[in-house]
Amino acid sequence: MYIDSHCHLDFDEVQTDLSDIKAAMRIAQVNRALCISVQLETFPRVLAVAETDPYWYATVGVHPDYQDIHEPTVEELVQLAQHAKVVGIGETGLDYYRPSDDGDLEWQRARFRTHIRAAREVGKPLIIHTRQAAEDTLRVIDEEKAAQVGGVFHCFTETQAIADAALERGFYLSFSGIVTFKNANALRDVVQRVPLDRFLIETDTPYLAPVPYRGQRNQPAYVVQVAEEIARIKGLTPEAVGEYSSANFCRLFQVP
Repeated sequence: MYIDSHCHLDFDEVQTDLSDIKAAMRIAQVNRALCISVQLETFPRVLAVAETDPYWYATVGVHPDYQDIHEPTVEELVQLAQHAKVVGIGETGLDYYRPSDDGDLEWQRARFRTHIRAAREVGKPLIIHTRQAAEDTLRVIDEEKAAQVGGVFHCFTETQAIADAALERGFYLSFSGIVTFKNANALRDVVQRVPLDRFLIETDTPYLAPVPYRGQRNQPAYVVQVAEEIARIKGLTPEAVGEYSSANFCRLFQVP
């Protein structure tokens, strides 16, 4: 059994092919998926997709670098998170890769704090996106006591030091198809050292397809290639990686 812990199945690139995506998942033995929200305007689509399958789940949140959209409040996030399908808050965090024109990113940090406060209120874990902002991400996590609810650093590509800091705060690390890329040696070193009870696997569909599908549209069935590479790195079978990561997913998101 494998679980895709982070995918965007409501995006236009994949939504019209959901039946084929489900068929491919069945063949690959990927039997669960977490559909990630990136803005409140499209949250109903995320929820609708998750409701098409009893083993698909949803999150609610606004991506850190989305601008000119409805800004969430703690109250809105808490209310939307009451739905039975919603198991986490996010995708949230900080992304300094594409800064705003004036260079002032305090709005991102304020949005991140809003998500953490909502997560603490509803007791659901955070799905954290951090890009070129790891120090500030950890600082806000500490200031807002995010470790009380925990969560996952999705699509992890940071250093071992950041991995250690995230793990020390009780967070999980999730690895995507990037781990299969030729130039990802440093990331593979992080995979080697991550505890077996603290990692997840994901696709970030429709992005970041793993080798040998790199450059193509990604899909949840390809999470098996991520598991196979992690298995190679850690000296396990792919099935064992699937079992460990699935158990970790169910424990983190409090699903059976």
